[in-house]
Amino acid sequence: MKRISVLIFAYLLITSCNNEYKPRNIESVDVIKFKKDKSSIRTIVSVDKNTVYYAGSKGDYGYTKDGGKSWSTEYIKHQDTIIPHFRSLTKNGNDFFALSIAHPALLYKLSNNNTELVYKEENEKVFYDAIKFFDDGLHGIAVGDPTEDCPSIIVTFDGGNSWGKIECSSLPKFDDGEAFFAASNTNIKTIGSTVWIASGGNKARILKSNDYGKTWQTFNTPVIQGDGPQGIYSIDFFDKNMGIVIGGDYSKPKENKANKAITIDGGKTWSLVSNNQNPSYKSCVQYVPNTQGKEIFAVGITGISYSNDSGKSWKEVSKDKYYAIEFVDRNTAWLSGNKKIGKLILTN
Repeated sequence: MKRISVLIFAYLLITSCNNEYKPRNIESVDVIKFKKDKSSIRTIVSVDKNTVYYAGSKGDYGYTKDGGKSWSTEYIKHQDTIIPHFRSLTKNGNDFFALSIAHPALLYKLSNNNTELVYKEENEKVFYDAIKFFDDGLHGIAVGDPTEDCPSIIVTFDGGNSWGKIECSSLPKFDDGEAFFAASNTNIKTIGSTVWIASGGNKARILKSNDYGKTWQTFNTPVIQGDGPQGIYSIDFFDKNMGIVIGGDYSKPKENKANKAITIDGGKTWSLVSNNQNPSYKSCVQYVPNTQGKEIFAVGITGISYSNDSGKSWKEVSKDKYYAIEFVDRNTAWLSGNKKIGKLILTN
């Protein structure tokens, strides 16, 4: 019996090794550019190779369903005078939710050619940065800069029909100068009932909740911090344990000091990677699907970089400037940028 157990263990070990993903060595990528004049696009929702939705800085939201051959675009005005500047867009079932920055905060539900304002917040300090839904489709969360001494966090429990702001007494306290960045709608990551949110400025921390935002923990990171444009701009998790953050100093985009870190314990502790090495400042980082957490892309105004060893080392694969990237499969992603949307295609 003991010999049989040893043989079974050896077989499982060999099978596991044979199934281990072998990362690709990607030297270059193809990026197809689609011009979107006059609009700065920080946020996209990628559906498949042919379909991507976006929201922009001119109250515009739109999509393509034929790979970029044609585009449909609509415009929103609030009370016919305020043009929402959208930097956050998320999808829940067939409905989309677009959230504006600055005062007043405006959150719209977009469904079946119908536009409904589902949340409004008036405060001179209000500034929302990112929005996501959880896996169950009922719970959603959006995060913004402090209007008091805590982050601004709004949640929904009914699929986005109604939203409410969490009281400061239920949230972590923020230091003066600690806030978030509305750079790519990716300073929030959700898996199951867990959410991670990354901060910047005076501190670069991780806020984590395992219960849809009811209770919170905070964890420090070694990412550069202490000044307004410094900190974490984007966070992603491969699973509930393995994650990565990226950012830097927006005012010094060529610097690469302490701007990338990884965790293997769900965000409790973080270790710098590729410190003082490229890539420099980036606004978005994403794991490539079906690559076992090995392959990662990061984009920003400094170009597009790629890692095939879980973020420990990187290669620049394009100098194209984009704000965000979102994969639909291991070979295709959509990108958003200033006056453009891109489609990234990897070939082996």
